[in-house]
Amino acid sequence: MTDAATASEPRAALAARLAKNPDGVLEALAREHGVSTLAATRLLPPDNAAFAPGSAFAEVMRDLSSWGEVLFIVHTQNIVLECSGRIPPGEVAHGWFNLHGDGPIGGHVKAERCVAIGFVQRPFMGRESCSVQFFDGDGEAMFKVFVRRRPDKTLDPDQVAAFAALRARLGTQPAGE
Repeated sequence: MTDAATASEPRAALAARLAKNPDGVLEALAREHGVSTLAATRLLPPDNAAFAPGSAFAEVMRDLSSWGEVLFIVHTQNIVLECSGRIPPGEVAHGWFNLHGDGPIGGHVKAERCVAIGFVQRPFMGRESCSVQFFDGDGEAMFKVFVRRRPDKTLDPDQVAAFAALRARLGTQPAGE
């Protein structure tokens, strides 16, 4: 068996698993199959994910700043940090994309490290979810922005529409690319 065939087996197994059931923690599924989170996300069925290049970072962030309160998540092996708030307008200065505002979401992002932006719509923990996920050159998620849930746990319909419009406008790369 060639190295390429051996390497493709975990990807094929994960692709089959995600085709059958796209639910689950992508970071954990990626680790289980020996691939990056970006690679796992790209294995989602086409209805569940589309991608834009990292060069669309500022445009995507500008759009997200108009959505109102969202759920901002940073997921590493050590923490899943969740913060609800508005994405403040950002600007590039001193090599960083700076998020300044009066709300709880703020900071400085190395936007140049973003190589792909995923528009992901899939079940998560049994409920439909929509998120915009930013990936670095190592194939790991820098952060994710989720459409917020209303008190009845359904997705905010205005944000779902904004997500769909953004995905339609920029999500031109199919998942497998």
